[in-house]
Amino acid sequence: MDSSKLLSSFLLSQPLLALLLPMTAAQNSNLFREYIGAQGRAVKFTDVPINPDVDFHFILAFAIDYTTSTSPSPTNGRFHSLWDTASLTPSDVASIKQNHGNVKVALSLGGYSVAGTIPATFHPSSVDSWLRNAVSSLTSLIEQYNLDGIDINYENFIIDANQHMFTECIGQLLTTLKRNGVIKFASIALYDDEPLQSYYKALWNNYSHVIDYVNFEFYAYPAGTTVSQFLGYYESQRSNYKGGKVLTSFVSDESKGLTPANGFFDACRILQKQGELPGIFVWSADNSKSNGFQYEKQAQEMLAMSAETPSQPSHGYWNAMKNWWPIWPLAAVVAAVV
Repeated sequence: MDSSKLLSSFLLSQPLLALLLPMTAAQNSNLFREYIGAQGRAVKFTDVPINPDVDFHFILAFAIDYTTSTSPSPTNGRFHSLWDTASLTPSDVASIKQNHGNVKVALSLGGYSVAGTIPATFHPSSVDSWLRNAVSSLTSLIEQYNLDGIDINYENFIIDANQHMFTECIGQLLTTLKRNGVIKFASIALYDDEPLQSYYKALWNNYSHVIDYVNFEFYAYPAGTTVSQFLGYYESQRSNYKGGKVLTSFVSDESKGLTPANGFFDACRILQKQGELPGIFVWSADNSKSNGFQYEKQAQEMLAMSAETPSQPSHGYWNAMKNWWPIWPLAAVVAAVV
């Protein structure tokens, strides 16, 4: 073989590129996720438009480990459904998945409050007892509804539930459910707040290998957020969860953050062109029912293009290119041998 051809083949081979470009920036994907069922507005899966060219995740909000009495109290990991179970039943899950092969359904743990009464606080008695109860109750709930994944959305913590306890309870829970084949994917959901982020950073630092997505609530930033500010926030959170798939997000009632009407999709297109848009999630279908899900349609149309239009190389790609120089001596040896 001609040495120049061999050299070109060597340099351009896909396996080699994969070795040369580890840990590049998050790549584009067509993942769309939406929370549903938290606000009691009788929204159903079938109300929500589903683009066949996206990977669509419904997230049932929420499952909690609290009693359902008028004065709710923590149950140390014994979870039950808090979402609108009359509108979102096990048969509804089966039907939407059967009719849409691109749909998966997950459940979210925690949320901000227990039916709007008291904060949904992470309140374990101990790691071992909470974990034992959580694995048992969630396995039953997930199997009853034939769910695919889980989302961690605790926002309130007691003083005794330190970062180590949260890290081990949640990290071991996700590890066990994945190892047992109960779930296929897991995500964490949080916003820019301390001490909230400190809990999730500790979890990420120890168990990022079992966390597939970061549902970062960019809509928690102030109303009037600009495109440039949003992109700055996004880059900051990517650095906090290095190597993770950090999804962009908006709230469909447009009350906070960078709204769809004021540039959210412009910001996403910039990330998409850079190859750095791993997906979008929305809070929530309950809110969107009144406006006809117009922004869900727009988001999915944009994400569907990820599979059709090649993106520009990301910043991570160009940074990785700086490390190409070590292959030239090896390439020269290969060429010389031939």
